[in-house]
Amino acid sequence: MATMIETKSGRAPTRDQLLAAAAAVREEVGRRIVGQQTVLDEVLMAMFAGGHALLVGVPGLAKTLLIRSIAEATHLTFRRVQFTPDLVPSDVTGTEIMEEDAVTRKREFRFVKGPVFTNILLADEINRTPPRTQAALLEAMQEHRVTAAGETRALPAPFFVLATQNPIEQEGTYPLPEAQLDRFLFDIRVGYPDETEEISILRRTTGAGEAPIEPVLTAEDTLALQRLVRDVAASEPALRYAAQVVRATRPDAPSAPDLVKRAVRWGAGPRAGQALILGAKAHAMLQGRTTVTPADIRRVAVPVLRHRVLVGFAAEAEGITTEQVVTDVLGAVQEPSSRVHV
Repeated sequence: MATMIETKSGRAPTRDQLLAAAAAVREEVGRRIVGQQTVLDEVLMAMFAGGHALLVGVPGLAKTLLIRSIAEATHLTFRRVQFTPDLVPSDVTGTEIMEEDAVTRKREFRFVKGPVFTNILLADEINRTPPRTQAALLEAMQEHRVTAAGETRALPAPFFVLATQNPIEQEGTYPLPEAQLDRFLFDIRVGYPDETEEISILRRTTGAGEAPIEPVLTAEDTLALQRLVRDVAASEPALRYAAQVVRATRPDAPSAPDLVKRAVRWGAGPRAGQALILGAKAHAMLQGRTTVTPADIRRVAVPVLRHRVLVGFAAEAEGITTEQVVTDVLGAVQEPSSRVHV
């Protein structure tokens, strides 16, 4: 059974202990979730990079269960909000209520914190609530704080928004604005299991009950892993390569390949480059390495760029996807030479 990180004399856990704890989270979640290893890895990369993740998939693919299982595998506080058309911003951020002192009979307002004051916020079906409520998360996601009732209040650290979205049944939904999509480090696509995994799902979910999950990571450990990610080295050639990949998604850039110039309306902005480097650092760290390679950048390019590159209407009609555009960009941008230390 997995255990919490133990250190002697109150010393901070070592790098190896932190990496072992991160691997233990994978193991614990695997007790309940069948398959979806790529999805789990990308969620963990986003969390350890200090970012938020959007999980997109049809109903029944265990998106919510996966997020809840990750929360159970940690000692992080967890709240879930089911986004609906009648949800208002104060339902997320909190509201003031009038209270009367039982002795003095004096009345005063008291702020009641909303579910956003947590470590992991599951925003379930985030596109089913109006833009006004979606916007209530913008400040929280970017600044890790909330302004409500005239005061700015800091959110707990660490803080992650893990949102789910259903790509079908778009009637009555409110597509996320580009500014909010840009706040998500990764756009993660959740696919169907293969036949063997589906049989295993049937076996597990029609039996006695859910497999128990043991918490293996504290908030302090998570923050330490985030610092470890930041300490991973990204050389000048690696930074230049990430910048070139992002710039090649812009149709007016000289380096843009023909498919981008023909199919893309808007390319990725500078925040995409930041996400590429942070995601690549998180991937390198989880692989036990201390330096970013071009392979790390390529590994995270699709989840980083698929929601930041906007294809035109004609391209959509032709069936051209952002994944195809990103793949074309990666093929067009030359990697740093193997003789150059990256």
